[in-house]
Amino acid sequence: MEFDGKEIAQPIQQWITESFSLNQENAWIVVVFAIVLVTLIVAFILGRFFNRLHKSLARTRTIWDDLLIEAMRKPVIILVWVIGGGFAFDVIDASTGTVLLDVVTPIRKVSVIILIGWFLVRFVGLTEKALIDPVGINTSMDETTVSALGKLVRLALIITIGLVVLQTFGYSISGVLAFGGIGGIAVGFAAKDLLANFFGGLMIYLDRPFKVGDWVRSPDKNIEGTVEDIGWRLTRIRTFDKRPLYVPNATFTSISVENPSRMTNRRIYETVGVRYCDVATVRQIVTDVKNMLRGHEAIDQNQTMIVNLNTFAPSSLDFFIYTFTKTTDWIEYHEIKEDVLLKVMEIIESNNAEVAFPTSTVHLVPEGEFQVSSVGVQSAPQS
Repeated sequence: MEFDGKEIAQPIQQWITESFSLNQENAWIVVVFAIVLVTLIVAFILGRFFNRLHKSLARTRTIWDDLLIEAMRKPVIILVWVIGGGFAFDVIDASTGTVLLDVVTPIRKVSVIILIGWFLVRFVGLTEKALIDPVGINTSMDETTVSALGKLVRLALIITIGLVVLQTFGYSISGVLAFGGIGGIAVGFAAKDLLANFFGGLMIYLDRPFKVGDWVRSPDKNIEGTVEDIGWRLTRIRTFDKRPLYVPNATFTSISVENPSRMTNRRIYETVGVRYCDVATVRQIVTDVKNMLRGHEAIDQNQTMIVNLNTFAPSSLDFFIYTFTKTTDWIEYHEIKEDVLLKVMEIIESNNAEVAFPTSTVHLVPEGEFQVSSVGVQSAPQS
């Protein structure tokens, strides 16, 4: 059963005409003015009501009621104007005999549908913001997942609202869907790169190899930086020199991506050389360095730790240090690494040794021990 504003407008107009002894032909002007005035008053009262209700609900622990009221505020006030405007046009149509009702009725229905859809889209958007910056909401979802779900729900709502609006105007939804199925094949061939990027973005949202804020790099491509945004077609990465890098999502389906942000520790891997003349102290130096690392509060004792003599190098006896820090912070890691290397140098000096540097030693043979011939070097005859 459809709503007919004339059923209400005509009795109101008749009552005003009889009560105020107005001319039947001009009474509709007063009725329209009264409807607009009442609509204005109701909209004003609703605005004040929502303001008071928002302040009252802000004192509660849950945030969902705040989101619901905030999403509902503007659509409800506009809905009052739609209903009031509809009544006014009904009065005008009933009094003047115009055909406005044929146009106003579907517009009123569509307006109500759009306002309901707008309320739902606003609620989804506010919920997305609340989950990304959780205040009063306990959630384990990261920003990337929340953003993906928000985009999918809003897209579904917009498509649904569009189909309902078409149905309201008398278009067959089944025909639209059939056309969409046939046209989708042609669009798929014409926009295969766009679709590849779309499904690439979908795989990022599902597999979650990285999220917004992660530091990523690829050994296959010259890609390295911090992820700022993951869209349906492009992912924006801010490189370390602060330049934006826009990568099509399809790229991530064919390359390897490294996510250093998810490392559990940072590694210290250094080779230190001492002089050959300090060979007697090498064992003690290695032992002291290992003990220093075992007692260092910033070194993770649960990870692999190796300190051993490794190589007889051309100018030094090399031992290597292999250990992991507890922190993954880049700046803090370098401070810890600096502290470890300085302590290694102190240990070497405390053992009366020195860090080696490239040197060359020339041995001079006493005159007369060897003689040079055209064949080669021969020993000198003994007397």
